[in-house]
Amino acid sequence: MSEEKYIPKSKLGQWFDSRLPLLTLSHHLQAYPTPKNLNYWWTFGGILTFCLITQIVTGLVLAMHYVAHVDHAFESIEHIMRDVNYGWLIRYVHANGASMFFLAVYIHIFRSLYYGSYKSPREVIWIIGLLIYILMMATAFMGYVLPWGQMSFWGATVITNLFSAIPFVGESITTWLWGGYSVDNPTLTRFYSLHYLLPFLIFGLVILHIWALHVPGNNNPVGIDVKKNSNETMPFHPYMVMKDIFALLLFITVFLWFVFFAPNVLGHPDNYIEANPLVTPAHIVPEWYLLPFYAILRAIPSKLGGVIFMFSAIFILMLLPWLDTCKVRSATFRPIYKKCFWFLVFVVILLGYLGAKPPEGIYLVLSRLGTAYYFIHFLVILPVLGRYEKTDPLPQSISDPVLDKPGILEKFKKVAAKYEGENASSFK
Repeated sequence: MSEEKYIPKSKLGQWFDSRLPLLTLSHHLQAYPTPKNLNYWWTFGGILTFCLITQIVTGLVLAMHYVAHVDHAFESIEHIMRDVNYGWLIRYVHANGASMFFLAVYIHIFRSLYYGSYKSPREVIWIIGLLIYILMMATAFMGYVLPWGQMSFWGATVITNLFSAIPFVGESITTWLWGGYSVDNPTLTRFYSLHYLLPFLIFGLVILHIWALHVPGNNNPVGIDVKKNSNETMPFHPYMVMKDIFALLLFITVFLWFVFFAPNVLGHPDNYIEANPLVTPAHIVPEWYLLPFYAILRAIPSKLGGVIFMFSAIFILMLLPWLDTCKVRSATFRPIYKKCFWFLVFVVILLGYLGAKPPEGIYLVLSRLGTAYYFIHFLVILPVLGRYEKTDPLPQSISDPVLDKPGILEKFKKVAAKYEGENASSFK
């Protein structure tokens, strides 16, 4: 594929493109050389873009009917569900869309961890992606407060009160967040404003994320760099586009199953009770996608220590390009790290389960063990394995893992002989 400058065929297209090169950009995105061996784990980038657009569109419609006032917020949600045309559908798509968004982003993150997509020269891509993730968590938390149910109110009270543990300035920060001396109407209005604003900031970071990706190019399951213009790449359109669309349709099927058949299964029943500052729920929990960090928070006996460890669990991910000292990217060729990776996945899922349980007894013990392994994995295992692990030999090209399999070349030759005739020799 050529990297020559794209020139529109029509004079109108040339005139417009010379002043605003959208056609050039579109052509670049379509013709962008992509490694041939990308599997379906790479389709979640497109799925995440779909989720973001869905959340913005449905959020805009909901914002037209929502009333950001403690006396009317809960009622306005009921109004949307009962009186607005297809309001129930829009709300369920938005609420379950947040869960699907986080499900896709967790798969996207763990794929990057497995295949080493955070390593040089993709450090900036990784850091921008984590900034998106952090803003997603902030946006989701503020959105969880808006229905003004019991769990919304008390979740906001517990989480914002964490900032009071910061020495010297903690109380002032908490008062500023609340807009007073407790979670009340000023808290709700500013959370509503930020929940409305942050998705557009996320959208801007997504553009930067994609832009940064197109500088070094895609990583691949083998983890070796390929030349952009070679026989190991293919145009993004139509080959990867069709793959992305197929994966997206499967994802939408799962998404719609939750929307139509189990719309409330991922929520908390207490949030269907209007907020009451005088009645505390038996067990206060955030949404499921925040539970692993909530478990880390409660695993530490000290309030300040819990806050430090919780935020460190997020920000430590930004140091991965430098903590992982191994030159081999893909875990496919790292037998010991592969086992550690899958144990990390198990630990994160376990922490999510423990975050929904009371911080006592065996749940507290397991939370502390899981927290310990989480930090040991990134601070000890990754640097040590990078220096001492004996990795499997890397293939010379991304095609070798396929072509080296017994009988593959013979099959290619038979197919070539059938359809290409005398040109079958080109497969040698």
